[in-house]
Amino acid sequence: MKPFPEALLPAVAITAVLASLLAGLFVLGSPQDERARRVDNRRVSDLQGIMAAADLYWTRHSQLPASLDELTAEPGVSISTADPESSEPYGYQPLDSAQYELCAGFERESGDMAMKPSEDLWAHGPGRQCFQFEAEEIVRTER
Repeated sequence: MKPFPEALLPAVAITAVLASLLAGLFVLGSPQDERARRVDNRRVSDLQGIMAAADLYWTRHSQLPASLDELTAEPGVSISTADPESSEPYGYQPLDSAQYELCAGFERESGDMAMKPSEDLWAHGPGRQCFQFEAEEIVRTER
């Protein structure tokens, strides 16, 4: 067996590093994809907070708030009501006495958020998406 030529060692090392980098980008996605995923997850988290606050408001007043401003004025409610990138307020609209709609703009599809997107309450595509909910009374349990 011939000894490995020392002149090829840097080329092999560079090739291995580049192959590893490309494999990592393929598996994990680009930094832009990761940023978009994190921002979309934040939007879902914000909407979940709004939903919980709406349920609390419903429990206290037996009606839905007329606006996000009314909801955030409620004592004990600390929620984010604006998109983390655009700073535009999320969409909120009462539909009837107990149903309401929450809307947000997403950068990408949520396909990787759940095994079965049909069972994921927050499954969404890219662009503006709206979700409809019915307010639920929060019941305290005694300990």
